[in-house]
Formats: sequence, C-alpha cells, structure tokens
Amino acid sequence: MANGDDNRFKEFETQDICGCGVPHGPGEHHHHHHHDHSHVEETGPKRTPLYDLHVELGAKIVEFAGYDMPVSYPLGVMKEHLHTREKAGFFDVSHMGQVVLIGRRRDAAEALETLVPVNVQGLAENRQRYGFFTNDAGGIEDDLMIANRGDHLFLVVNAACKDADIARLRDGLEPDVVVKHIENRALFAIQGPASEAVMAELAPALKDMRFMDVATVEIEGVECWVSRSGYTGEDGYEISVPEAAAVMLARKILDHDDVEPIGLGARDSLRLEAGLCLYGHDIDTETSPVEAGLTWAIQKVRRNGGDRAGGFPGADRILAELDNGADRRRVGLMPGTRAPMREGVMLFADETATDPVGKVTSGGFGPSVEGPVAMGYVPASMAETGTTLFGEVRGKRLPVTVADLPFVPARFKR
Repeated sequence: MANGDDNRFKEFETQDICGCGVPHGPGEHHHHHHHDHSHVEETGPKRTPLYDLHVELGAKIVEFAGYDMPVSYPLGVMKEHLHTREKAGFFDVSHMGQVVLIGRRRDAAEALETLVPVNVQGLAENRQRYGFFTNDAGGIEDDLMIANRGDHLFLVVNAACKDADIARLRDGLEPDVVVKHIENRALFAIQGPASEAVMAELAPALKDMRFMDVATVEIEGVECWVSRSGYTGEDGYEISVPEAAAVMLARKILDHDDVEPIGLGARDSLRLEAGLCLYGHDIDTETSPVEAGLTWAIQKVRRNGGDRAGGFPGADRILAELDNGADRRRVGLMPGTRAPMREGVMLFADETATDPVGKVTSGGFGPSVEGPVAMGYVPASMAETGTTLFGEVRGKRLPVTVADLPFVPARFKR
C-alpha cells in the first residue's frame, strides 16, 4: 500500500480498541457474555503459551475472554488484515477450548446430537463441520467446530463460552460419553492464499487436504491435529500443537517471508468482511439459527421430515422457523457514508421514524472493501438486498443499504 493511502486509515488505527479486539465508538458497546467469569478477576488474565513471543514481537496486549491476547502488532490492524488476504497471517487462538468426546456406553456422535441441531452421525471420518449449541428457547449458546477423528470427536469452542460449554457437555453427555478438556495444547491458525505453500514446506501432506478435512500430521517432529479451515474467508489451517512445542513451531511458521503475526483487531475485520458471525455479537442466547442465516448448518436429517428430526434444545421454535421463516434476519449492511456504523447503532425505516426496526451487531472499516461494512438484524420484510434504511450515529440519521454477504468472496480449497 502506498504511503499516501495510509492517512485515511489513521482514524481506524488509533481509535479505542475494546478487549474483544474490535474498534468501537464510545458507549456503543456492551458484551453479552452470559457466564460468570468472576474467578478470572482473582487470578488476573490467563496467558497462552505464546504470550512471551507476542510481547517480543511488539504486540499490543488486551484482555479478551479472560486472556491476555495480542490485539495488534507494529504492522497495525489495517496492514495485518491486508497481508492475510494477500499472503498469510499467523493467529494464536490458544484461548479457545479444545475438547475430546469419547463414547463409553453410547456413541459420541449420537449423544452430541441431543445438544446440537447438526448431523454429527453422518459426518465422515477425518471431516469437520460447523455447528452450534442451542437452548430451550431456540437461541444459540455458542458456535463450535466438530471433527470426526474415528474413535473420538474433537471440538473447538469459543474462549468466552468455554467453561459453560464444557459444563453443558458434561451435564448432557456424561457418564455415557467421556468429556475431556484438552488443556496442554496450543491452537494456531494460519490463514491466507500463501498458507498452503508455507505449511507444505513443513509438512507436504497438508497440500492434499481439502476445506474441512482434518488429519493428524507430524510437523517438525511434533504430533499436530490439523484442520483445513479458519474464520477469515481465506484458505488456511487450524493447528493444535502440544504446549511444549508451541513456541518452536510458531517461530518456524513466522520465519517464513510470507507470514506476519496477526492480532484480534484484524481477525475481527477479516471475519466481518467474510460475513461470519461473532458469538456474543451477531449470535447470542436469544438469536435463533434461522434468524442468523445459519440454516445451511442444519442438515436435512435433523429437520422436519428427516430421519432424526428435532431432538435438540429449542427444536420446536427452530423447526417451525425453518418451515415458515423467521420474523427478522441477519443481513449485510453497507453504510452510505465513509463513517463506520458500529455495533449497537439502531436502524430505522426512514429519516423521521421514531421506533427502530433493527440494529447493527458488528460494524467497522473493511480494509479489503476499502469502506465501512456492517451486519445486523432487520425485519424479514426489509431484508431484501438494496433496501435503504437509516442508522442513527451520534444523533444523525445516515443511509445504509442492505447488502449481500459475504462482502469478500470465500476462497476455500474445496
């Protein structure tokens, strides 16, 4: 990027970045984590095995989900984002929860289907699938990745919900299924078009994996659990690494000329451009998967008319909405001015309406789009692409257009 272009991003770089790694305007932002994390306060934030490396790399550290995490590095959020889209970015996601389920008196996949509206039993060996825990009201308790590793299932859950998710799994599945929280492994993501070339130098087998394949691969003599997936819309891998080897392997990956370390700030703008939900923002305990536009993750077999229809929490509401549609929908939003519309901005049908019709759940500057982008919820009747609404920013009504998601097309290796 030419230096002349940098000025328009200064506002983006310097504004307050909240602990979630997202830049938010003053007073516009509240976190909705429905779990008690008071135990974190007594001991201070936890640290991942790469904490000292982040500090060495010049990271700006913030607290996120009870962990000290890098929000950005000296490169800055803007350039970290663009580097990931152009080459490859390295992310420490060790704060997320890694869980193994082993069937004892009941098949683990069959048992897990009582907690998620996903076809887990039909998931082929060494394949992974996106899913979510639902509650009795049909809302989403967390989203997660589910991998079939043959003799066990491997799950990755969000950091902020980790304790509650593990409690939910234990309550719902034990003693028939063993729920094992893996606490001695780090988790890395490498994302971007150069990811395959970078990782194939370390382990040629990674080249042959397709999107959502999972495998156990030896990298630099270390047993790694690898999936070809991520949360940026780019090709890439997520790699679970034994804690003792984490720093060594991270340095090895970061040594590559095409790789830069990427913090939570760019992780957020990348997933927003890719139209991906962030738990606690775009999806929460009151949002149904149908409202959230996540119906693609509920396979036919779990829907009305399917062999294993329902049987998960909130099935009544979710199955009814699948058949009849939901009253509101998550949509992409393209602000009509250069000003970003951040989370919490209320949406109105016109410039004079008194009652809002919806609100922004994620918003900011999209470096690849070169303008502001957002997502939010609007009534189904106003969810059509091209519909003009008005967002209220500092008392002013500014136009915003309903847009197709994603803002940046996905580039997964199918």
